Amino acid sequence: MIGVKEIASIAGVSPATVSNALNGKANISEETKERILAICNEKGYNPNLYAKNLKTRNPKTILFTFSDFDRTFYLDIIHGIHDYVESHDYDLLICTGRSCEKYMDPFITSGCIALDGKLDSTILDRHANRNYPIVILDRIIDNSHIKSILVNNYAPMHSMISRLIGAGYRRFSFLGGMENTSDNKERYQAFLDALNENGIRFTRDRYISGNWHEESGRRAAQILLLTMPRPEVLVCANDNMALGAIEVFKDNGLVVGKDILVTGFDNNSIACYNGITTIDIPDYERGYLAAQALVGNIESGEMNSEVFRINAKIIERDSARFSK
Repeated sequence: MIGVKEIASIAGVSPATVSNALNGKANISEETKERILAICNEKGYNPNLYAKNLKTRNPKTILFTFSDFDRTFYLDIIHGIHDYVESHDYDLLICTGRSCEKYMDPFITSGCIALDGKLDSTILDRHANRNYPIVILDRIIDNSHIKSILVNNYAPMHSMISRLIGAGYRRFSFLGGMENTSDNKERYQAFLDALNENGIRFTRDRYISGNWHEESGRRAAQILLLTMPRPEVLVCANDNMALGAIEVFKDNGLVVGKDILVTGFDNNSIACYNGITTIDIPDYERGYLAAQALVGNIESGEMNSEVFRINAKIIERDSARFSK
């Protein structure tokens, strides 16, 4: 673990100068102080946290890491995590991006909850151990110290597509999210299986790659406006992309829900306010259950790594009714 001597060596100053900078002493220049503090920040050195936790070896702080500020469902998940950890006398540290790894340290945090598609699985696998349990919300990793709490994507997506087919729709396009994520893979597979089971052929040119954001929904809609014949139904892997597509369709004079149907997935506030047929994920509960599982593993010292699936349900609104 990096300390004062290492910081001093990197900065080219004495350990005493580093100590003075950290304690706000006035006997060093502002430039030197700023350089030392920048190195401490870069290397993840926080003497106050380390000093406190070296004594107790139990920081009672939960780390939550995520990567996408544009997707509003994170707020509900954070709310659920916060409510549980606060009621059990834990603090919550929220981090984004690559810097999260430096906080995956049992002297700083007691364990981690991760929902971060940009975070490599090898990082989580490397840090998880008996003294540092991890709960992940977006994938499965074969590690006895990592528990996965995942959405049951397949069943509700399969059911929604089957109901649309039952209503007489036959021409479908699919707008996917990040293709390497388990959420996108499961939602797309359920979509394909429902079509195949009903004898509807789907070709890959009807699949459009997106990135979960509204802009990719707009681009997809612009592509589909040039496609003949136009699909009857655009199935989007999340609500943000569905909204982007709906805006473009409306701007081009189409009546969504009549001229073309659009579905989403998540049931965030975007879907509710814009009448999007979607699949509801209980995000507050997802965060609460993740915190409950992590704190339970921390305090018992016995890791429960069994995969847990959260049920989701279909919400029918004006953008896609299940009857013509």
